[in-house]
Amino acid sequence: MRARILVVDDELSMREFLAILLDGEGYLVDQAESAEDALSRIGGQSYEMVISDVSMPGLGGIELLSRIKSQCPDTAVLMITAFTTAEQAVEAMKLGAYDYIGKPFKVEEVKVLVRKALEKRRLVQENIRLKAEVQERFSFSGLIGKSKQMREVYDLIAKVADSTANVLITGESGTGKELAARAIHYNSPRKDAPFVAVNCGAIPETLIESELFGHTKGAFTGAIADRPGLFEQAEGGTLFLDEIGEVPLLLQAKLLRVLQEREFRRVGGAVSLKADVRIVAASNRNLEEQVREGSFREDLFYRLNVVQIRMPSLKERSEDIPALVEHFYKKYSLWSGSGDIITPDAMRVLYNYPFPGNVRELENLVERCVVLGSRVIALDCLPPAVREQRAVSSAPDGIGIPEEGMDLQAYLDNLEQKLLVQALDQCGGVKKRAAALLGMTFRSFRYRLAKFGMDED
Repeated sequence: MRARILVVDDELSMREFLAILLDGEGYLVDQAESAEDALSRIGGQSYEMVISDVSMPGLGGIELLSRIKSQCPDTAVLMITAFTTAEQAVEAMKLGAYDYIGKPFKVEEVKVLVRKALEKRRLVQENIRLKAEVQERFSFSGLIGKSKQMREVYDLIAKVADSTANVLITGESGTGKELAARAIHYNSPRKDAPFVAVNCGAIPETLIESELFGHTKGAFTGAIADRPGLFEQAEGGTLFLDEIGEVPLLLQAKLLRVLQEREFRRVGGAVSLKADVRIVAASNRNLEEQVREGSFREDLFYRLNVVQIRMPSLKERSEDIPALVEHFYKKYSLWSGSGDIITPDAMRVLYNYPFPGNVRELENLVERCVVLGSRVIALDCLPPAVREQRAVSSAPDGIGIPEEGMDLQAYLDNLEQKLLVQALDQCGGVKKRAAALLGMTFRSFRYRLAKFGMDED
């Protein structure tokens, strides 16, 4: 879209010269012979930019600038005058002028100033739009569902958002834990500060401390310059620590100190830095069980678990499936909102499917149907595993409790060992592949091997 510019000058020759110049650059140009004329035009037309003389009969250019900024603060204004003074320039800039140039001016100078002013205005407008989109996306409307379970989640987020309390979000993978964390941030007083997310399970043990706290030049091989960590990047905002259960014990102690003292040191640094950061942590594992096993510090758990929000699985809130399907269909297609988007048979299948991957799996399923060109989600566009309802049973066939009772923990330990061995056998002894086969991180897999004395080659 071509930018519209208003040229204001009491000299006809100057107005026409600027109009011809700017028209040649591709802009839409209107002319006004006075400040009063300009204000009447601005009242009925939106302008991206105004170029105005300072000295004009009647209302002057400085007063015009003041009124433009009062009525249309996002309009860029360039002031031009034959009698440049430092006082006028300072006053114009204080009132919000983009720049101030004197006559005679160079044609290229005007072209560059106009281009830069409009680009700056576009970037400001884009930033405002994106910020509004982000707040809309991660307000409660970013979490889809009206089930009782989701209403409880919304209620907790609303209560905790305005506080500074640490929050622990629990739930299975794919339930929307990061969405909940973002909703907390964007409904809090910190919403204009950064929201920084990190998956603790995706960072190697040797790098996670540097990633969180930063490092100084020469702290270790490859540290060629000072580097701020995520705590510094999230200053004044929220740091989301996803998969917090994967953090090594040694680093847990340092993380605890940050939460207690609100300060930290970069790796290799001697100066303590303040940490004005709100912590929201998440885990799909049972941290209380990890505390009992000794793989997670009890004191850190209680520091993080000031308020706990549990994200329900999709199976628990199946009544939200229609709304989620519609949301994801709109996201991935050009659907305008008229007509059905899913057949009754397909919806019935989705209701009965257990969705082990939760909302994330449903989103991928809808995206798959859109990519395959389905105007309506029908049975034939659903993945075979969903159509055939080959859901994984919650327990292997043949399990029963004998009359004399059983040692549940011993039984589960035995089953876990057998599955670890089976995974290693299927993957030729390659531990990383075996961990992936069982849907866990390499660190968790090694921990389980050590737990049963199976960590030796």
